[in-house]
Amino acid sequence: MNRKKIMILLSMAIFICTTVTAQDFKYIGASKCKMCHNKADKGAQYKAWLDGPHAKAMESLKGDEAKDPKCLKCHSTAAAVDAGLIATLTAAEGVSCESCHGPGSMYKKKTIMLSQEKSLANGLILPDEKVCKTCHNEESPNYKGFNFKEYSAKIAHPNPAK
Repeated sequence: MNRKKIMILLSMAIFICTTVTAQDFKYIGASKCKMCHNKADKGAQYKAWLDGPHAKAMESLKGDEAKDPKCLKCHSTAAAVDAGLIATLTAAEGVSCESCHGPGSMYKKKTIMLSQEKSLANGLILPDEKVCKTCHNEESPNYKGFNFKEYSAKIAHPNPAK
């Protein structure tokens, strides 16, 4: 009987620890991603983001739009997430890597990034059409349709090492 109670308590402890860890994923900002993802052997992914439309999303807002929460939720990763989950992310960087790939605080370590399975377990998201349509949808006053295949090709930043 004691063995059964111990197993139940152990299971509950594991569940609680897992839940707490899942809530610890923080948004660290593109500058942290840059450290590894701007190297030529990684396809200069940071530069591809920096030169693309997502990094410039805040610049596209005019006048009061830059303060409107309806606009900011899609033009700035920092404005779209709970403030308690922000570590070093800033609103000025626009749509950061983490809008598409998830908060990087736990998967940024090289030892974790070497394994896709470990990365996914630590908050990495593999962006798909659903992720993109969080913002690219009919709610946007500038929406003119969204062709996932076409638009994802325009912002592609593959890692040639994989």
